[in-house]
Amino acid sequence: MVAEKKFEHCGPDLNIRQPAEVMRLERMGSFHPTRLSFARILIRKMIQQKTEISCARWEIDKKGFGNAVYQLNLFGKDLALIAFSNHIDSSQRTDRVIASSWDTSFALFDGVPSISDIQRLKVQLPLQEAGRYNKTELVLSRANKSVRMFELVAQSLSEGTQPPYEIINDIGYLMRTTAVYGNGKFGIDDRKNHCDLSDFSVPFQLEMLTVYLIRNFSIDLVNHVAKARNPKKYVPLDKKIQRHLGIGNATGLGMAPFLVKHPVLLNNWFQVRETALSRMLNVTSLSEEKAKKLVELIVRVKSFINSWDTDDNRQKQRIKILRTEWKSFSKKINLDYLLEINSLREIFKLSKEYSLECQELVVSLLLEVGSDLIDGLDLCLESTKLPMLYPKMKVNELVDLIRRNFSWALNINFSLNENVARFWYVSEEKLEPRLGNRFEEQGQELERPLDIARRVCSLNSDLENVDKDMIVAEFLMKYPAHRFIIRRIQTNAWAPYSEIRDNLIDDACKPIDMLRCKLSFFGASKFDPKSDRWVRVNLFQGAPLKSELNDPKNDDWWMPVLTCS
Repeated sequence: MVAEKKFEHCGPDLNIRQPAEVMRLERMGSFHPTRLSFARILIRKMIQQKTEISCARWEIDKKGFGNAVYQLNLFGKDLALIAFSNHIDSSQRTDRVIASSWDTSFALFDGVPSISDIQRLKVQLPLQEAGRYNKTELVLSRANKSVRMFELVAQSLSEGTQPPYEIINDIGYLMRTTAVYGNGKFGIDDRKNHCDLSDFSVPFQLEMLTVYLIRNFSIDLVNHVAKARNPKKYVPLDKKIQRHLGIGNATGLGMAPFLVKHPVLLNNWFQVRETALSRMLNVTSLSEEKAKKLVELIVRVKSFINSWDTDDNRQKQRIKILRTEWKSFSKKINLDYLLEINSLREIFKLSKEYSLECQELVVSLLLEVGSDLIDGLDLCLESTKLPMLYPKMKVNELVDLIRRNFSWALNINFSLNENVARFWYVSEEKLEPRLGNRFEEQGQELERPLDIARRVCSLNSDLENVDKDMIVAEFLMKYPAHRFIIRRIQTNAWAPYSEIRDNLIDDACKPIDMLRCKLSFFGASKFDPKSDRWVRVNLFQGAPLKSELNDPKNDDWWMPVLTCS
């Protein structure tokens, strides 16, 4: 309940966009990272604390194999990244969850690791899910090299030259993670033991820290390998290029159900985002400094979009349209215009002329200049309150809630095969969510409760057959199967952004929209779908290096661009 009370003090929800508009998959699948994304929040707080990160151990051979330890103190807590780099055959290198070998494996460690800790994890970490862990391990991760990129950079540096900017822009990372596990999985420490500390209560801060440290390790590793190849001619990687290298991430269906399984958390994420937007839209005058910054960012975005590419036909077309639209949009916005308008709302209104991709990019743009108004909202992102059943509610009140908040579900005809074509289940082999075809595949008896709209319709049908003065407790004695969906409907009454307003078992449902939505909250960019079920992204591209966490100006890394100048 703490988070909800805090949210009451996060400011007025003036002119906030409503769930009916924003909780649609097509719009959610158009989100971009913002200054309230988890990665941005982490870096901002590390800069505020002037966090120092030191390499306490570097036992890496000339070929780049061995172990390393990075240490830091964050929010008064000693932490360490323990990294292992191992040789694997190229045939073993895959982003799929069925993989059992990876180039590198990592653990975020609580405290200062001893030699025995490192030796223990040397055996366990490369096993990942199959390993055995202690509560000193806070996060587990693994990553594979982008072989072409890593080799090109290492060889260039060993020959005394910098790698081509075009390749850096094209790929944008030396390694990509294929999993980042936290919150008590596989025996590691549970998040609840740390989230009572206000700075760690922001979601996924430990996970984002792990990824950030992996990014720093990947840069140190390529420099080390290059120098070992040719110490006399070697030159270190240019810092401008280092900053532009993020960490890639390959993510599949396993991430999608999270948004359904955590309705209150989803509500808080969206409510914070929409409250932040509302605050910016109510700005009635713009300082010359912020106006100039907006113009600078609009130009930066244009370059960023031009560097964003994908082989996915759907996203490729969206990027093509976005480039055209941003050119049109930017022509209408200049310094004089910004200083003349009465409200940032005018810019927002202009965006309505364009695609959802462009509209949501403008949302991120406006938030970027709102540090003084919105940065404090990060404390409202977390929630410790769980969905609750209110058994004393009368049936007529429940019916009213359905009519008011779930009419979108009642409009779906679930007697049509295309509206029930999919089912979500968990793979026994990998314990990961999967999406099956109800009419072509076996296993629907294992279906997970992501069919929210269908459950609402089923409940509504049974409610028609009972006395409306009956209380929910009495109704559930006759229809116990509806307990789950009633709890969600009641939760939605006080957490209005808790439900995705689309049919998640529809044949046309695209899980990639759920993936992109969640990843945007993490701070990912350069969305590169490989199907409608998995995607590659870039995290921490443009972020300050570990040696640059002492200057507030280094927080300016939204939509980074690498130039030759």
